[in-house]
Amino acid sequence: MFEGIELANPEYLWLFITLPLIVVWYIYKRKFQQARLTISSIKGFEGAQSKLSFFQPILFVFRIGALALVILALSRPQTVDVSTRTKTNKGIDIVMAIDVSSSMLAQDLKPNRLNALKAVASDFIDDRKSDRIGLVVYAGESYTKTPITSDKRIVKNALRSIRYDGVIDDGTAIGMGLATAVNRLKDSRAQSKVIILLTDGVNNSGFIEPKIASELAVEFQIKTYTIGLGSNGTARAPIGILPDGKFQYGLTKVEIDEALLQAIADDTGGLYFRATDSKKLKDIYEEINKLEKSEIEEIKYYNYEEKYRPLLLIALGLLFFEWVLKNTIFRSFI
Repeated sequence: MFEGIELANPEYLWLFITLPLIVVWYIYKRKFQQARLTISSIKGFEGAQSKLSFFQPILFVFRIGALALVILALSRPQTVDVSTRTKTNKGIDIVMAIDVSSSMLAQDLKPNRLNALKAVASDFIDDRKSDRIGLVVYAGESYTKTPITSDKRIVKNALRSIRYDGVIDDGTAIGMGLATAVNRLKDSRAQSKVIILLTDGVNNSGFIEPKIASELAVEFQIKTYTIGLGSNGTARAPIGILPDGKFQYGLTKVEIDEALLQAIADDTGGLYFRATDSKKLKDIYEEINKLEKSEIEEIKYYNYEEKYRPLLLIALGLLFFEWVLKNTIFRSFI
């Protein structure tokens, strides 16, 4: 009944302290309110007794009840309906540039580098509730998998569909992957533009040099975080294709151009990270998530509904009922 009800002026509840004092005063004064008649015998009044006087204090009960309701009404009970609107003051547009060369099938991350990345990147997308995200994939060439969009469902579906399928030439065109990501963001009106570029190799393909792509990112004020993916030493990775079309796996040396990735990050104001296992990769995305925060303003609207009116009506009803009884049934006692 009282769920969700708040008091706007709870200080008036202190007036309830006066009610016990009024009751005590009434009891004290009641014995002086009726006239007394001293007679030698009440024998002639036997059988004419009325119990109406026993109920006469009910008038005071109505009055004290009305006063209690008035005090409660003064405290202004009300319900509050709160609606919230979220306004993003500083939106961030993010493009994830993902290496999909055959080496991303290496099994030093479980089950392989590409699938481990997809799981971590999916959680990252879920955390970026107020931002727009796009996907670029690259191997020997690069293309846009998903333009920047606020629809996280589309981005996650596109991410899940990424696989090495030989549609684009094998290789690692870091410069082209970065340049395609820059092209997706250059016309963005977002206050902050970010590229997360991930690779597990060295730049060995493409007709755009990573240095040129990095300069383009600087020109368009796009910050780039770079991630080198792969364990130290060797990893079990595809080294050929069997007659049945499946990959033949063997131990290969893990080679990542960390100097290049560090230079790209430094030039664009970002950071370089090295992920040697799945946990480290997850920690890196969590760190980027903390570094790139959207400024969100939460606006709350309060709708107050006053509840004191029914209390006053009931109090008036009690006083009216007391007045009626006082001037009818209990008229002889007043």
